Amino acid sequence: MPRNHPHADEDCIFCKMVAGGIPCARIYEDKDILAFLDINPIAKGHTLVVPKDHFPTMLEFDPALGVPLFKALKRVAEAVRAEVKAGGFNVIQNNFTCAGQMVFHTHWHIIPRFENDGLPDWPGGRYADSSEMQQLAAGIAARI
Repeated sequence: MPRNHPHADEDCIFCKMVAGGIPCARIYEDKDILAFLDINPIAKGHTLVVPKDHFPTMLEFDPALGVPLFKALKRVAEAVRAEVKAGGFNVIQNNFTCAGQMVFHTHWHIIPRFENDGLPDWPGGRYADSSEMQQLAAGIAARI
């Protein structure tokens, strides 16, 4: 049942959907998570999974919601895949404009995939050598 959440942003379109102020094609809901079909799908069945509380990016996301989120992602992905008879699916989460985030309410995309669907796979890159990779790994690890 839609309701106002204590951590909502009144200007956020996803917060408005959570509250029921903007209609959406809801496919799953529990006390913490809402899932609905994307209005501009990459493939039929493309679904967005959002926490009901407002977190602009994954960096602000409450880790305590990790278990409910992943339970919802699994249930929704299984249902979407079965309904559209997809061979597989991608789960994608974008953070910040340069990474493709357009709505600043953290969310996960479930995108059904089919053989020869024309969607690109990840382009693979390379490091100059193993020492470059090890140096980068050490620098990142030092920041954790």
